[in-house]
Amino acid sequence: MRGGWPVAEPETRASGGRGAQLERTGLRPGWTTGACATAATTAAYTALLSGEFPDPVTIALPKGQRPAFALAAEELGADRAMAAVVKDAGDDPDVTHGALVRATVRALPPGRGVVFRAGPGVGTVTRPGLPLAVGEPAINPVPRQMMSDHIAEVAARHGGSGDVEIEISVDHGEEIARSTWNPRLGILGGLSILGTTGIVVPYSCSAWIDSIRRGVDVARAAGRRHVAGCTGSTSEKVAVAEHGLPEDALLDMGDFAGAVLKYLRRHPVDRLTVAGGFAKLSKLAAGHLDLHSSRSQVDKAYLADLARRGGADEELAAAVAAANTGLETVQLCAARGVPLGDLVAAAARDTALGVLRGAPVAVDVICIDRAGTIVGRAASRGPREV
Repeated sequence: MRGGWPVAEPETRASGGRGAQLERTGLRPGWTTGACATAATTAAYTALLSGEFPDPVTIALPKGQRPAFALAAEELGADRAMAAVVKDAGDDPDVTHGALVRATVRALPPGRGVVFRAGPGVGTVTRPGLPLAVGEPAINPVPRQMMSDHIAEVAARHGGSGDVEIEISVDHGEEIARSTWNPRLGILGGLSILGTTGIVVPYSCSAWIDSIRRGVDVARAAGRRHVAGCTGSTSEKVAVAEHGLPEDALLDMGDFAGAVLKYLRRHPVDRLTVAGGFAKLSKLAAGHLDLHSSRSQVDKAYLADLARRGGADEELAAAVAAANTGLETVQLCAARGVPLGDLVAAAARDTALGVLRGAPVAVDVICIDRAGTIVGRAASRGPREV
């Protein structure tokens, strides 16, 4: 679910830190849709003023890098120019990789400034809570600034006024956007043009976490007082069935429980339901905030200790500690009348309340198996009840 607002294009510094890590791992970084749109815009406006498309076209990124982009298409008319760049996401599994990002630049009367339009495949904002007003094209603030800065540079170089309309489009963008958060966030008609550094870092967590934050913003702006952070589509369906929550109250938490909790700590709602698979939520119960299998493991010794607290004898506790999977532990306990699922849910709730640090958010937890059957739950509890 990358490639829309703002699930696509995880970013970080291009040198040092994670950039250095990329050099060691051999993963190839790529370019954001915002960088591609800026390159296409720069080439189109240069052609509109000079009659020639620079190919490749070089742009300056916010951190100072100066990449060059080959043009995939170009058209020059009397009062407009269009240039297109193919999005290269490097080694990141980005749904916009290979998409054709087009910029059509039209001259405007002096004094009009830079006006942005959403062309085919670029979405329009229809709900409050995002960093763009309702009705605006889903072109993020940093890409807008990048394009405006490059328009000014081209105008100074070639004697233009810098007053232009920039229409950004993405071939097949509306279809691609169905794989992103855009429809849920109220961005309709296509993708978002994203980017804060211009660089896509493969397998970064930052874009997903930013999507969670924007989901909270949209829910709050819509007046939602109860949201659900869900690890996947099955747990999401369970949360909806249990609480009747609307789509804009659902947060695609994935493995990033900590991101949900830390953002709600600063931007609270009245109630949070955490819903997910038993194994993942057992990690939260044990204090892990990143639930991905490469960064945290199901601690069966911890589960055995929880089972003891719930009345398990040593034979059952030993079976739990030796179980093959997290789900097997809850099944073993259920057969002996030990409510391990409820104990995990309660411990996960307590971890969540600890991360919230007294923020006015009540938390309840639902644990499910792979079929979506509820195997444990903890009732809503607020910070004053801990």
